[in-house]
Amino acid sequence: MSTDESTRLTVSGAIHFARRGRGGRQELRLGPAPRAPEPGRVPRVSRLMALALKFEGLIRDAVVTDYAELARLGHVTRARVTQIMNLTLLAPDIQEALLFLPPVARGRDPFVLRDLQPLAAVTDWARQRKLWAKLRRSSGSG
Repeated sequence: MSTDESTRLTVSGAIHFARRGRGGRQELRLGPAPRAPEPGRVPRVSRLMALALKFEGLIRDAVVTDYAELARLGHVTRARVTQIMNLTLLAPDIQEALLFLPPVARGRDPFVLRDLQPLAAVTDWARQRKLWAKLRRSSGSG
């Protein structure tokens, strides 16, 4: 059977190969290949901020009743849950900055939870922002 010009079909688009699961077979998928993740790791305070927001949602939606229940489920002390939840007392822009800290390629994280506890204890967000700016300058994170 011969193919003439009138029955030829050309399809164009982006495709890529991807593995199905860990160590699985490669399969052809539509669309461009996903971007490789940035090198480095997510700073610990970014993960803790996300965890605090998740915990806040669980309490708000009555999935759990209180910090004590979160502590039991997480196999940590109530004091540790309180330290983590104190991050929700930070001004919204500081919370956002914590969530979007750049990955740490090597070495220490620019901030630790202990650095942020005094900020969370300040109820005035304007004062929190000044303390946050000072903390960022002292850590070399801009």
